[in-house]
Amino acid sequence: MGVYNGERFIAEQIASILPQLDKDDELVISDNLSTDKTREIVNNFGNSKIKLVTNPTFTDLIFNFENALKHALGDVILLADCDDVWLPKKVETMKSLLETYDLVVSDCVIVDAEQNILHESFFKSANVRKGVVRNIIRNSYVGCCMAFRRELLDVALPFPKNIPMHDIWLASLAELFGQTYFCDKRLMNYRRHGNNLSSTAGTSRYPLAKKIRFRIDLSLSLIRRYLEYRFSRGRRRV
Repeated sequence: MGVYNGERFIAEQIASILPQLDKDDELVISDNLSTDKTREIVNNFGNSKIKLVTNPTFTDLIFNFENALKHALGDVILLADCDDVWLPKKVETMKSLLETYDLVVSDCVIVDAEQNILHESFFKSANVRKGVVRNIIRNSYVGCCMAFRRELLDVALPFPKNIPMHDIWLASLAELFGQTYFCDKRLMNYRRHGNNLSSTAGTSRYPLAKKIRFRIDLSLSLIRRYLEYRFSRGRRRV
């Protein structure tokens, strides 16, 4: 989980995650120098499964998530935002699917700040599909709905400096080196409340020229990482 000033919702999200964790699981929370009560709320849980780490420099959310991933020890990794709510059996379902696939993204219910339903299905509202080029143009991989095998980090880390978002970077590499899967079960409530840090939360705030630049930079970064990993290390799957 990456977080910055998440005091409004983070306690509810943590409370939805902890009951789904096994005894050897962990909840890694990377705090990006929050100025509110985020760290106090996290510490008040007093749960040994929670690993709170601090991002040493204030950057954007992409590299805050990278910081969390660098501290994760598990064989299976689920990404989480601080303002959503996981539904029962999310972890169980995703772990089961990752026995077959390298990266899985689940459907979710889109809700407002009070969890009133805005859309019953993100998949239906966004017309999600696989395909590297397709998702560079219009991303279907929502980070907070994603889970993947640890081996993906072998090729994904470190993150390039100019990628537009961590989710499309991870998902594109999973498509290039492995197999991805869209699970149509709705496994979480995905909040849209006007203060979301992720651009997937609503209409992009960036001008057209910036969007084009993002896609060019992402494409070039993928090509470089693909060539580096494929030919320098000679591997065929994550």
